[in-house]
Amino acid sequence: MTKQEFLKIAEENHLLAVAIAIVSALVVSYFIRKFLNRFISKNSDRLNLDPTRYNFMKNASTAIIMGAALAFTFYAIPSLRSLGTTLFAGAGIAAAAIAFASQQALSNIVGGVFLVIFRPFRVGDIIHVNGNSGEVEDITLRHTVIKSFENRRVIIPNAVMSNETIVNSTIREEKMCRFIEFGISYDSDVNLAKKLIREEALKHPEYIDGRTLDEISKGVETPRIAMTAHGDSSVTLRTYFWCGGPVKAMNAHWDLLESVKKRFDAEGIEIPFPYRTIVYKNDINGPKQEAEKD
Repeated sequence: MTKQEFLKIAEENHLLAVAIAIVSALVVSYFIRKFLNRFISKNSDRLNLDPTRYNFMKNASTAIIMGAALAFTFYAIPSLRSLGTTLFAGAGIAAAAIAFASQQALSNIVGGVFLVIFRPFRVGDIIHVNGNSGEVEDITLRHTVIKSFENRRVIIPNAVMSNETIVNSTIREEKMCRFIEFGISYDSDVNLAKKLIREEALKHPEYIDGRTLDEISKGVETPRIAMTAHGDSSVTLRTYFWCGGPVKAMNAHWDLLESVKKRFDAEGIEIPFPYRTIVYKNDINGPKQEAEKD
């Protein structure tokens, strides 16, 4: 056997080992993700576990396994091993260049770790961030996936999520108070308008009595309706509508806008529109010009 033939066989064996390593990494990653998915879906509710950390662990395990396969590839092929040795010679310059080029990627990874540790939100929470609202669907090494109410996916880098102010509607409890406002004219009967709004709110199937025990004992009316503003052509009545979650609150808001509008029309409560008085310049200059002629 010649030297060239021996090197060829050795090289082919290295390539086979690399192929086996890559396939093994893909298979192991697939089964780990499948196991974690099954574990999360079965035990998160029963054991009251937060699925956020397991989703992040699932994504991190894939990165670790593929990184190990890549390291084995460099070790198995002599030519790549020598290339790695050469790269180590300039490790200082390379490390600085890599750190500068990947600082955004690293900040996203660090941001993802902080999100999992401090948990300002979890998978399944309804949040509002950076002008976007929806349900947190996943947290990866790089970004957070939010499923909007239009069934679209909003992809926000973890570094951005870590720096933004987040409004979380479900981090403690889903029960919430929705402010629903109605404008009525100054001539309308305020007490009648409050009575109609209260009746429509109490009839809604999503309404929850949000009064404290002390308020109930004192006979405080529910829901609370307050006059909050005197506008140019209307006064504003705000209804404090308690319900079981942000999605239910949004649907109830729309329902009440319609039902209260119909009751107002039937009972003679006016929902005004702005009035404007327009004065044309010719109307002002006309009498003045006539006076100068005389």
